[in-house]
Parts: sequence; structure tokens; C-alpha cells
Amino acid sequence: MAGMTGAKPYIIAADIGTTSTKTLVIDTAGGRVLGSHSVEYPLHTPRPDMAEQDPDEIFQAVLTAIRTVIGKASILPSQVLCVSFSSAMHSVIAIDRDLHPLTRCITWADNRSVGYVKTLKEQLDGLQIYRNTGTPIHPMSPLLKLMWFRDNRPDLFEQAYKFIGIKEYVFAKLFGKLVIDYSIASATGLFNLKQLDWDQQALDTCGVRREQLSDPVSTTHVLQGINGEYVSAIGLPADTPFVVGASDGVLANLGVGAIDPGVYAVTIGTSGAVRGVVRQPVTDPQGRLFCYALNEDFWVVGGAINNGGIMFRWVRDQLATLEAEEGRRRGMDPYDYLTELAQGIAPGSDGLIFLPLLAGERAPYWNANARGVFFGLSLYHQKPHMIRSVLEGVVYRIHSVVTALEELSGPTKEVRASGGFARSPFWLQMMSDVLGTTVAVPNTIESSGLGAAQLAMLALGEIKDFSSVHDWMQVEQSLRTNEQHHETYMQLTKIYNRVYHQLKDEFDAIAAFQQTHTIV
Repeated sequence: MAGMTGAKPYIIAADIGTTSTKTLVIDTAGGRVLGSHSVEYPLHTPRPDMAEQDPDEIFQAVLTAIRTVIGKASILPSQVLCVSFSSAMHSVIAIDRDLHPLTRCITWADNRSVGYVKTLKEQLDGLQIYRNTGTPIHPMSPLLKLMWFRDNRPDLFEQAYKFIGIKEYVFAKLFGKLVIDYSIASATGLFNLKQLDWDQQALDTCGVRREQLSDPVSTTHVLQGINGEYVSAIGLPADTPFVVGASDGVLANLGVGAIDPGVYAVTIGTSGAVRGVVRQPVTDPQGRLFCYALNEDFWVVGGAINNGGIMFRWVRDQLATLEAEEGRRRGMDPYDYLTELAQGIAPGSDGLIFLPLLAGERAPYWNANARGVFFGLSLYHQKPHMIRSVLEGVVYRIHSVVTALEELSGPTKEVRASGGFARSPFWLQMMSDVLGTTVAVPNTIESSGLGAAQLAMLALGEIKDFSSVHDWMQVEQSLRTNEQHHETYMQLTKIYNRVYHQLKDEFDAIAAFQQTHTIV
């Protein structure tokens, strides 16, 4: 395989994220990361429900990150086989005919369109649109963002030549072409999964014409001929192939090797996600899960949660400041010390259950009004119980998504873990015990970038299928389920689920109270 690339043995993977663009130089012989560079940019939040970025800042970050990583990896530009892209999903930019932005880049985190969730679900055929497109009805979706624009900024809505995402903007600047890959398109709420084209029902719902959107192309589509004014800024020959690539989530599955049936990728960073791969697009009858394209042969189904590692930070800052300080006094990382305290408590926290819904929730509930709950708290429980129950509550959230995913794509055979929590053997063992399955930890934390490089190998004909690059990922450790602990957790997850559903109406009531009485 390595010999096929000849004098060009390196791929640059560029990942356009929410807070930074990160580039990697990857050796095609074995998937080794030879260098990396990250360029950060701000997220503009002038109001609590707004989350925007400057498209040109991000474009300049892409140029800088690509040029810089070549030098950091000590390779020659002529040795670069191609550049392949990963990107965050759900962004929207209105542009004019000269490709100039009329708006900032509206990110997935922007919540201005939240009022359209109820409209779509109750007055319009939102469930059918979801079944056609695979994107859950949520303010993150460009479909809802465009509905908001149509009604609240009709001047801009009428003025716009096209509505595009951030990766499309980068390619428009570099190559003068407006194309969107099937993966990013499938996360817009506007793209029909089976037809691989814009969905007419969704377009009618938001009032956008198909000519106002980019041309859909395969994730293996290749662009060449960099605009002359950017050749020196990017540091590559003008004819370097650029593989359009896919979204960060689906490429993360590819990067950790979670593409076989029953092998699910679980990521917990600040938030979290569970994803599995299927060979045909499939949607959930209850609208709980997303379905996004990897390429024409693989589709990624799963769900994201709002409340992941941020819950551990909340515990540290709000419940355990003294304990965190004690950990520092002992020369320990505060999180390690809090974990040590939690390990002293039996699995199940002696009947204390925490619903970690402090930031509302996405999959499988899609309930922005959900709130956090300690359930079962008694005089017996002490602070270490609360710390452990919060960590368990995050894993119960993962369990809820896995359960929904198993209904669509079959039982879990193995979980591939990534994100910050994958560095904690305690948390990993807890996940294995809750889910009742083996949890494997790959040897890479650069899963999206590796996935982008593997996709590029396929695009350029260097490999025939993804099995050829399975050896890019090795399992560093594998944790097996403690069956006694699993029995305990099976009882508690049932109670956890019943508590959530019994409190559903009360979440709406308390959220309404908070909005009118306590939150400025």
C-alpha cells in the first residue's frame, strides 16, 4: 500500500472545528501522525441564544494550519499526496453572488430557532421530514435556522444568493466552486438520504430553492486548481488534490475502526456521542437518532448528548471545591482525587441516581427543558456518593442512546471509546459495567483526522476499501464487564428511565418558571 503513493507518502488532514482548525500530517504507510498544528478562533455570543463565527477568520485559520503543519512535520510540499477535510456540522452562511458573506457563520450551537421545533413537530410534518433527511428536529439543524431567517431577517433572506456551510465557504474561496459533500448535506435537515439530493418537502418548509444551495457531491470528490492568490499562503502546489471529505462525527467512527456491525463509537468530551455504522440509511420511528452519510456505502446512525464531561467539571466547581483543593494540596490532579473518592463507593452509589440534564438534552430525548435531578438522596449519602452518582449518570445517558441505537442496528458487540473520559480506567470500567459489553480504547486521539486520511486513500484509489487501513488503529486496552456490577446497573437504569419520563411535564414547568423568575 505504501509503495502506491510513490514520492508522495503524506496526507494532510484538516479538521474545521467549532473553536479551532487542526491539521495533521499522516504517513500513508501506517497512519502515523508526524505533526499537528491548531489555530483557534473565537465564538461570538452577543446574546445567550446566539453562537456565530467570522467565516474569513476560519478560512485564514485553514490556510495557516495547513502551511504551518508542513514545516512542523519537516516534509516537503511536493511530498503531500492530498489534503482531506473533516468539519463540524450544521453551520449556515448567507452569501452574495460574489461569494461574500452577508452573515457570520451561524454554528450548531446557535439556539435562536428553538421556537420552530414545536411548529415543525405539531403543525408541520416534522417527523416525515426527519424520516426523509435523518436530521433530528432541533435548533442545531440548518432547516430550522433558515425558517428563523425567513421570518426574522426577510431582508437578508431575500438578498442571499446562496446558503452554505463553513466547509463550502473554504472550498469556494480556494477553488471558486460551491459543492457540499453528502455527509455535511445529510446533517442540514434539507437532504434526502435515499435520493442523495435536496429534499423538496424540506425546501418548501423553509422557503429555499435548490439553486440557492450548493451542488451535492460524494465525500470522495476531488477538487484541484487552487486559486492563485492563495497558493503561497497555503504552501502547496496549485495542483494538489483536495478531497472534499465528510463531517467530523462520521470520520471519527472510521478513525477508531468502528464501522463493523455492532461496534459502536462512544465519545465523551465536554459533551458526548454514540455512533454506529450501517450499510443503508435508516431512521428511528420515534425521531431519536440522526443518520448521516459517510459515503455511498456507509451511513452513521447515533445520537449526541449535551451533558458529558462538563458534568464532572460542574461537580468539581459546585459540589467539591474543598475536595478539589485537597487534591491539589496532595499534588494530584483534582479530577483524579475526586475519582479516587468515587471509587470508595459501591457501584450504584447506594441507590443514589443523578439525571445529568443541566444543559437540557439532545438524544434520545431532544428536550431543551430537561433539568438535573438527584433522586434517592438520603441522610446516609455523603459527598463521595454524589460524585460517583454524577459520573454514573453520564454513563446512564450513554446507555439511553445505545439502547435506542440497538433497536435500529442490532446488539452491541464492542464499544470503541474516545475523548477525555477514555483516559480514566475507572470511568471506562463503569461504562463496560453499565452497558454490559467490552469497552476498547484505540491508540489514537486523532480519530476524525485519521478518518479523513483513510477516506482520501479511498478517493485517490490508493486502497480498494477501508479494510486495507484497519491496521492504522490498534487497541491499547480492553475492559470486560463485571457481571455483578452489571446486574446492579440494570436495575438502576430502569429506575433512571422511569424517573425521567415521570418528570417530563414538570421539566417544562420548572423551565418556564426559571425563564420568567430567575434567569436574566
